Amino acid sequence: MPRILIVEDEAIIRSALKRLLERHDYTVSEAGSAEDACLLELKGFDLIISDLRLPGEPGTSMIAAAAPVPVLIMTSYASMRSAVEALKQGAVDYVAKPFDHAELLETVERILQKQAMQPSPPPDITDAGGGRQTMIGNCDAMQQVYTRIRKTAPADVTVLILGESGTGKELVARAIHQQSKRANAPLICVNCAAIPETLIESELFGHEKGAFTGASAARTGLVEAADGGTLFLDEIGELPLDAQARLLRVLQEGEIRKIGSVETRHVNVRLIAATHRDLRALSKTGEFRLDLYYRLNVMQIELPPLREREDDVLEIADILLDKACKRHERPGLRLSRAARQDLRDYPWPGNVRELENALERGVILAEGHLIHPDDLGLAPTTTRPHTSLASSSTASASTSGASDNAADESDDDLSLEDYFQHFVLEHQDQMSETELAQKLGISRKNLWERRQRLGIPRKKTARRPG
Repeated sequence: MPRILIVEDEAIIRSALKRLLERHDYTVSEAGSAEDACLLELKGFDLIISDLRLPGEPGTSMIAAAAPVPVLIMTSYASMRSAVEALKQGAVDYVAKPFDHAELLETVERILQKQAMQPSPPPDITDAGGGRQTMIGNCDAMQQVYTRIRKTAPADVTVLILGESGTGKELVARAIHQQSKRANAPLICVNCAAIPETLIESELFGHEKGAFTGASAARTGLVEAADGGTLFLDEIGELPLDAQARLLRVLQEGEIRKIGSVETRHVNVRLIAATHRDLRALSKTGEFRLDLYYRLNVMQIELPPLREREDDVLEIADILLDKACKRHERPGLRLSRAARQDLRDYPWPGNVRELENALERGVILAEGHLIHPDDLGLAPTTTRPHTSLASSSTASASTSGASDNAADESDDDLSLEDYFQHFVLEHQDQMSETELAQKLGISRKNLWERRQRLGIPRKKTARRPG
């Protein structure tokens, strides 16, 4: 539902215009001056309708501050001079008072339709290292993401970001934070899957000294550290049930209680959560709280996988290649025509992260000034991840000895994955994630990544520290 701001110092006109627009399903806010309007975060609206003559600054003063949000100017002086001046300053159009209701509604609808067809500029982001970067991509799906970021950021509501691993969910979270009213406050990022479940409650909510074995000193949790700012919980679908209950309390009451403490503390935190899993489906199996899902799903932003982003793949590849060349001090490297075609055709199950790794390999392995397909190390078409096992096993083995070796390696990987899946399913009811990882001789993060790749759900033991 489009959001419209009316800026008009005459209350009667302002109220009448608000009722008219609300009857036609627009969400309307109002202000009596340009100064009051600027307190409402102008970029969160789809259209601003302002009187030209206002107490203090004129209506045209908001044009630059609100950009790219269009400003429609109202004026009692239907002279061409005032109208032309407003248009020169960047107003999208003007209407003369007293205005015809049908004509005004038609103008509003036309402006909003035109605005919806225009591409939204990608947001600028300061990354974790303090460098500036711009989100890349101009496909329709990413245009919707940019628009949703622009509208959602100033609203200060909980946001749920959905998308496959490697699509850039943390970048979206940073963009929302940096365009919000909390931009000068901390952004705390937490990967729920990377923290052992026996420690995650302590990490998030803190603990008192002696609360459990090894708690030799009191500790402030990450939720409290984000007080006044934004908390980004990546892979929230991996959060144990006990921690989910505590997080629900934060969202409902704005309160936290450290482990081992009887006192609660109030916190003012904006939560942004991300997951590649279906939280509603997890709630049906008891792995995720349905009430928490509803609390998280106030605003939703869905990131498209790289394989659905058309020409964005090559645009992203060129930028990532330039960065890789600088890191490895190999200026002037370019992708061959065949390599560019392979990048376009590859399904990218690992999304942007996988693309970045392939280009890193290419920069390291390239012999001359061109990066060829072999340098990228992408799987052949017949063994790419979207191909079924049946078609992979019946693929022709007459290409080369290298292809035969690749097939042998694939068979070895398959048997190892079979063993991994069998072991996890057999022992996960009796072992924690940490114990499973130790038995398999891998890290807990590696265990989690393999679970995602093989589609093995995790049993929620949700054990407390101690």
